[in-house]
Amino acid sequence: MSRIIAIDGPSGAGKSTIARELAKRIGFEYIDTGAFYRAGSLKLMQAGLTQSAQGEEANDAAIDSVLRDTRIEFTEGMVYLDGVAASTAIRTPQMGELTSRFSARKVVREHLIKMIRDCARGKEVVTEGRDTTTVIFPKAWRKFYVTASTEVRIRRRFKQLRDYHLDVDIRQAEMDVVKRDRRDSERELSPLAKAVDALVIDTSDKSIEESLEEILGLL
Repeated sequence: MSRIIAIDGPSGAGKSTIARELAKRIGFEYIDTGAFYRAGSLKLMQAGLTQSAQGEEANDAAIDSVLRDTRIEFTEGMVYLDGVAASTAIRTPQMGELTSRFSARKVVREHLIKMIRDCARGKEVVTEGRDTTTVIFPKAWRKFYVTASTEVRIRRRFKQLRDYHLDVDIRQAEMDVVKRDRRDSERELSPLAKAVDALVIDTSDKSIEESLEEILGLL
């Protein structure tokens, strides 16, 4: 039986932590859709297609060729790109910036959405990202939109980057959050938005445990 709990929300709202823990609590698998986009963007960067991400070269054919020959797997919270662990490499601010640009390209989204849906097919999963409730799984069993104030999200993003042993300061974390919010919300293709049937969870003044209890109560 396939049942999908989809969670969307902006960077630093806590949706990844909540989704991972929720999946453990209820015995579902966890899928981080953002990891797929980041891994795909890493592959495109390795292929020298960063200019295509900026829209300076409409090289859809080259992007399509690279992604057709790409394998992305998400297992036990780890992402693998063509069989190689990539969880740390995809988490840098540079990759966050590049992913926001690449994910606005139709050819990129077509490939990555198919990979994500294939990964979830026939399973019970908790999945999260930017457009899981609106585009990837519009018929999800349950939908949530996890958000928090900008100030809180910047602090969380800073801690997250430091946890990945990245040498960043709070200003870099702020720029990362604000720029990604703007780009993800304003992009023409599949923008970050709350699905009309998604329940809002504001984590600004809540711990992860309190947020989980709220979601479990609603489930």
